[in-house]
Amino acid sequence: MSDSTGPASGPPRGTGPLLKREARLAWGLLFPTLAIVSAVVVLPLLAIFWISFKPIGLADLRPPAPVVRESLRGSGDDLRLQYRVRNSSQSEPITSVTLSDSLPESLTVLTADPRCTFDGADFTCDLGDLDGGGRDEVEIFVALQGDEDAAEEAAEGSDPRMTGRSNNILTNFDFTLENFDRIFSGDEFWGVLGVTLFYTVFGTLGALIFGLFAAMLLNKEFRGQGILRGLYLFPYVAPVIAVAFAWIILFDPFSGSANALLIQMGVTRSSINFFGERPLALIMVTVFEIWRYFPLSFLFILARMQSIDTDMYEAADMDGASPFQKFWYLSLPQLLGILSVLFLLRFIWTFNKFDDIFLLTGGNAGTRTLTVNVYEQAFAISNIGAGAAVAVVVFCCLVLFSVFFFRYVSQEEGL
Repeated sequence: MSDSTGPASGPPRGTGPLLKREARLAWGLLFPTLAIVSAVVVLPLLAIFWISFKPIGLADLRPPAPVVRESLRGSGDDLRLQYRVRNSSQSEPITSVTLSDSLPESLTVLTADPRCTFDGADFTCDLGDLDGGGRDEVEIFVALQGDEDAAEEAAEGSDPRMTGRSNNILTNFDFTLENFDRIFSGDEFWGVLGVTLFYTVFGTLGALIFGLFAAMLLNKEFRGQGILRGLYLFPYVAPVIAVAFAWIILFDPFSGSANALLIQMGVTRSSINFFGERPLALIMVTVFEIWRYFPLSFLFILARMQSIDTDMYEAADMDGASPFQKFWYLSLPQLLGILSVLFLLRFIWTFNKFDDIFLLTGGNAGTRTLTVNVYEQAFAISNIGAGAAVAVVVFCCLVLFSVFFFRYVSQEEGL
């Protein structure tokens, strides 16, 4: 009889020296990847949050700095070095502006601006403060010795040095809620949010449903199955700009084939502006989203369906189950995991979608989503801060959706 009181067999437990060394080695190997991913993801995200609390326009992305242009003008007794200085910012002043340069050997100073002091060929000019958009000018009258062209080339070839202090709105610690107040103050934002949710929810569900139907059709073996699968993938692999303009031409109200066919069949008496009328334009861009991205769902669902054991389908056939019963009670429970993952991914991607809508309608006719609003705020009206604030709203919406999804959606395989 064996002794049951001896030590139990099994893998060693605890954190011994070897396990600690392996853990340190693993973290050391993973650290570069984690650092790169964090830098790529976290730093731009922090920058967007930072900018969203600042009233920044496109012009503010370049920090205020004094800009100088040097030239040798006149001739004879009127020969002078001219420095034209301006403030690159139209709103922020620059204080304690100084100009420094060196004269070429062929030029001798006759008279100079009283704000300039000389130390041999080197000089420095104290220009004081420059208001936003302000300009100033420094002239130094000189005498020429030697070739004028060479002297001009030497004078203008030097690089004047400018210094000054300014308040950079991009990096200072002055924050405001003006951007968020601007986007939440009117009814426009809530209308845009409603359009975004309609486009995202119906575009995501439509892509999943059509992908499921396509997978069910091609889950059987028949001649030409490979060719048909390739055709199903065409909307997804084709360049978006090509298929978007193909749809625009197809549904054009004046020369589109769709309108010509509808009029010839007697469905309508006049042309329909599919991408220019409310709410038809929103429905059309949603249909385009479904058509373009259902192949992705089709691929994943078909791969999952082909991995399901066929024995239970044979048993269901012997019990006399109908095709619908086999799908509802056998196939669908096996597909819930991949459907959940696809819904999560497609929802996030569709919520962030910009190029499809922008190419089809430009955000007009009631198709303006939050991502299009980010573009219009940041670049159409040059308000980078407001655009970043809308981007922060998009991020918060997706975080809330993700929390809700992982908390309340059943945890199927693959999640």
